Amino acid sequence: MILHEDQDILVVDKPSGFLTMGTDTEKERTVYFILTDYVRKGYSKSRNRIFIVHRLDRDASGLLIFAKSEEAKRRLQAQWPETKKTYLAVVHGRPKKPAATISSYLMENAAHRVYSTVDTQKGYLSHTAYQVVRQTKELALLEIDLLTGRKHQIRVHLAESGHPIVGDRRYSKDGATYKRLALHAITLSFKHPASGKEMTFTTGAPDYFTKLLGRLEAKSDNRSPAPLP
Repeated sequence: MILHEDQDILVVDKPSGFLTMGTDTEKERTVYFILTDYVRKGYSKSRNRIFIVHRLDRDASGLLIFAKSEEAKRRLQAQWPETKKTYLAVVHGRPKKPAATISSYLMENAAHRVYSTVDTQKGYLSHTAYQVVRQTKELALLEIDLLTGRKHQIRVHLAESGHPIVGDRRYSKDGATYKRLALHAITLSFKHPASGKEMTFTTGAPDYFTKLLGRLEAKSDNRSPAPLP
């Protein structure tokens, strides 16, 4: 789970099904709880702590950065607009364009559902760039550059474009029929908060993605599926 640790930061590969931080109803099945216990070495009265820099949805997986001090957190968040964030997603259908940028103003309603609005005063302008990496008859593997970082941005933009992410229980009608959300944060590039050194971390695609694409491709044309990037 932990990919990198030094005196200022922790970089981890979050599994699907874990919250980044706790809620009123879930305190312990979170990356924050696990890492806090880790840095305190099981001693609850330890003053060691971690700080949340950004989040991933519970059902998404992939790279997360945590800071070990308030100052490191502040520096990482200050540079967050320049931080390169790349995702992989398996979506339904065949996108018309092999690459494009989806832009809209996003807002959230009282039910915590995010959607695009034409009201530029209430919504936040958001941009999601994608490129089709692999295509089967029914599904596509997309590489996504998150150009802005709004809540549920990738999920909403892809769903509203007619290509919801596989397993999305909130924004796809058949999300509940799949094991998990097929969204994975695969690459993060940022400057270290203390040294300023450029750092890049990459993690492989989950086996679940290979099973989704390989099974359908094999079914559709009887060829052995190519490895995922």
